[in-house]
Amino acid sequence: MSWQIGIEDLDALAIGAAILGTGGGGDPYIGRVMAEAHMRENGPVTVCEVDELADDAWVIPIAGMGAPTVLVEKVPRGTEPVGAFQRLADHLGAVGALPCPIEAGGINSMVPLQVAAALGRPVVDADGMGRAFPELYMQTFHIAGISGTPACIASEFDDFVILDHLHDNYALEWIARGITIRMGGHSFVSQFPMHGRDVKRAAIRGTLSLGLRIGNAVLRAEQSHEDPLEAICEATQYSGYGRGRILFKGKIVEVSRRTAEGFARGMVRVEGIDQGRGQVIEIEFQNENLLIRQGKRVLGMVPDLITVLDTHTGLAVTTERLRYGQRVSVLGIPAPAIMKSPAALKVWGPRGFGYDFDYATSWELN
Repeated sequence: MSWQIGIEDLDALAIGAAILGTGGGGDPYIGRVMAEAHMRENGPVTVCEVDELADDAWVIPIAGMGAPTVLVEKVPRGTEPVGAFQRLADHLGAVGALPCPIEAGGINSMVPLQVAAALGRPVVDADGMGRAFPELYMQTFHIAGISGTPACIASEFDDFVILDHLHDNYALEWIARGITIRMGGHSFVSQFPMHGRDVKRAAIRGTLSLGLRIGNAVLRAEQSHEDPLEAICEATQYSGYGRGRILFKGKIVEVSRRTAEGFARGMVRVEGIDQGRGQVIEIEFQNENLLIRQGKRVLGMVPDLITVLDTHTGLAVTTERLRYGQRVSVLGIPAPAIMKSPAALKVWGPRGFGYDFDYATSWELN
């Protein structure tokens, strides 16, 4: 059943989407501002559930692409998402196409709302990752055999590139990444255009609803002076995900981060407090958090969700905003089953990121 999301809901969605974004997905504040500007002008957005889609309806996922560190200094103009979406729709002749997130993440859960508000259309309550991943082919749409092209990439200067046909989705990532780097390290991209029948078989459903559910839980905890971490864990058991768990609490004692080849790559080291005193964990990331290690032991890994939270507020700390001395809690959320099929794990399991071991159930840390 469709429902509406208004300006009053954006704070909660930004909070929840950033938690699902596992450290990536772009700055949630920037995404919130971009969506709010169009919603103030055009009103609330209708959110369409997957089963309401007509089989022949066009759906075009839209998102930001590039290193999230770039957005700290290179704020979007704000016209790029609508431009990338509409140019691809025009190229396809996809009249009345609906926007959809490609991932659950800070800015990238907000961008489709901006497009929907600007064009007066519903947004689809689903995406292709159920979290955030760094590369375009890391989507359930790719696993389902859907082509990522035609695609459109847009910059803040209103430059745009149409990629009409590429031989596979790995080529899409490679070429789109190069274009994005030359656009200054960040762009907006519309890709994986598909019909409603494809969304029904390939998408991870209900991720906008889940982001809103988690964000509202954080806000309610703040208002009632309750533990936001417990509220988040309770709210995550929804739409195919498992219940979240706080894996570690501590203080950040080291951050190693670099922007290279269109990604933010690095490691954060957290020294334990309370029950974890004397222990140290490391989290490795490529835009998003990928692994938790304690010494040589791997304690949690992709595709399960690993998010660093501010211990006191429950707000996500994205990888570009990790700093020495922050008091943080590490949250783990089991990924939906659709993300753990053998075909999916070949793409975004540990080996998909260059590690020499296979996926195993996460959360070994006591």
